[in-house]
Amino acid sequence: MYGDSKTKIQKIFEKSTKNKHIYESVLLIENYSGDFSYQLGYGGKNTDTPFLMASITKLFTSTCILILREQGKLSLDDKIAKYFEEDTLSSLHIYKGQEYSKDLTLSHLLFHTSGLPDAIEEGSNKARRRAIYKDRQISIDETIMKTKQLKPHFAPDIGKRAHYANINFDLLRKIIEIVTDSTLEDVYKQFIFDPLGLKNTYLPIEEDDFVPNVYYKDTSFYLPNSIRSISASGGCISTARELMIFIKAFFGGRLFNKTVFHELEMDNKLQIAMSPIHYGAGYMKISLGGLVTLFMGKGELLGHLGSTGSFAFYYPASDLFFVGDVNQMAKPALPVRLVMRLAMSIKS
Repeated sequence: MYGDSKTKIQKIFEKSTKNKHIYESVLLIENYSGDFSYQLGYGGKNTDTPFLMASITKLFTSTCILILREQGKLSLDDKIAKYFEEDTLSSLHIYKGQEYSKDLTLSHLLFHTSGLPDAIEEGSNKARRRAIYKDRQISIDETIMKTKQLKPHFAPDIGKRAHYANINFDLLRKIIEIVTDSTLEDVYKQFIFDPLGLKNTYLPIEEDDFVPNVYYKDTSFYLPNSIRSISASGGCISTARELMIFIKAFFGGRLFNKTVFHELEMDNKLQIAMSPIHYGAGYMKISLGGLVTLFMGKGELLGHLGSTGSFAFYYPASDLFFVGDVNQMAKPALPVRLVMRLAMSIKS
């Protein structure tokens, strides 16, 4: 099984870590049973080194939504107006003179089909610089206020369009907390951490909770307050070893009935800046058979990337899971290229 895959993996990993922007990295690849397992580290990082999952956290939030749906405690067809005060939602989504704020559903948030903009990524250059260089905690109310100052990209559910925006999952956090009458960290613990035995995966809450530094170009930043502000959309910390346990459970049916992937199989292309990524029910899809690979690959990668260089993907065509981190915010294409190259190089 998997032939001389380890040699190929090592060559691709070493080529990737020669990039001048990568100072540390970790990679763990396994099949579902664990019969095949291979790990590599760089810059002192290994499979038990904590790293910021960034937007892979969205898979945890998606898990909570799918479990609550399975329990009958919410529906993806629920209007978000059911969970928020009218003043909070008012003017959140106005497109071409028509207000859609009260029409938004949980499905729109989970699939990124709301059309809502991202207050950080799409704000001014000053806003983006402040997000990186100034560590401050931002409340959900402030995020909503900033979002209201920007124009939505489209009306909800129009033309099979998706636009990736953290606000969608920030809103899902509040809905999870309202439905469960608990904090998001407690829900993660109840639904994910405890059932999977994850001891080193957590949302940093207290002042003394360890938060790893993240790189932007050649500078290492410590951003505990910013990270606490985005708990549902990007604030979780884990290790490659534990993230592997989670990604197998997510797609393997250990956390919720995996028939949901057939029930909610719709996916839409994200904005051009995120090509070739599509978005499904709370997770990303990357085709390996398209133009970006010159039609040389097959199948698709399912999982999530993080803006800090983290990645967690399942490749059904070869029954393989890829988990790791390159810890670089300035080059979002690095982890995408790495995982695509790895998937295309390994033969089961």
